[in-house]
Amino acid sequence: MPNMLKQVALAKRGDPEAFQALMQSEKQKLYRIAFLYTHNEHDALEIFQETVYQAFRSIATLHNDNYFSTWLTRILINQAQAWLRKQQRMVPVSPDILQHTQLNSSVSIEPEVHMDLIQALGQLEETYRTVLILRYYRDYTIPQIADILDCPRGTVKTNIKRGLERLRIVLKGVYQDESATSLFQAGDR
Repeated sequence: MPNMLKQVALAKRGDPEAFQALMQSEKQKLYRIAFLYTHNEHDALEIFQETVYQAFRSIATLHNDNYFSTWLTRILINQAQAWLRKQQRMVPVSPDILQHTQLNSSVSIEPEVHMDLIQALGQLEETYRTVLILRYYRDYTIPQIADILDCPRGTVKTNIKRGLERLRIVLKGVYQDESATSLFQAGDR
């Protein structure tokens, strides 16, 4: 962490190597989030590239160096949401998604169930999809999600709860077994 803070400080002063090192450490996490929005490698890379560009242009405006990752994730989410508005369509999910996305390492589920989750997430409203992706795919806490989305913690909790309810409806009972139910309850901090 101290090394990251040094790199952030250097990047804010215009050091391109420091900025590149920061992007290198964040790129996989950012790409996964972008891919969950687009379900397409090319579009996810486009969103990632636009995120890097926007971050490079505005890194000097970052107020608290400790929140670099949160700030960067917020930029990515804004870019992904702008892309979705531009596309105004649902992207069908293909089996190759399993090669590009995965839940955080503390959760282990079967590939078929994982694919069902990704397809169901794609059917949720953007608000619910965003909080669920941040919570269960990026493993952010509720306070971190509230910071990223610039909304109250209670709103985040409510959106997670409603998102999970809608996800369960979309999945039509796939997660009635105890192992999948624990997936949604284990991380609610």
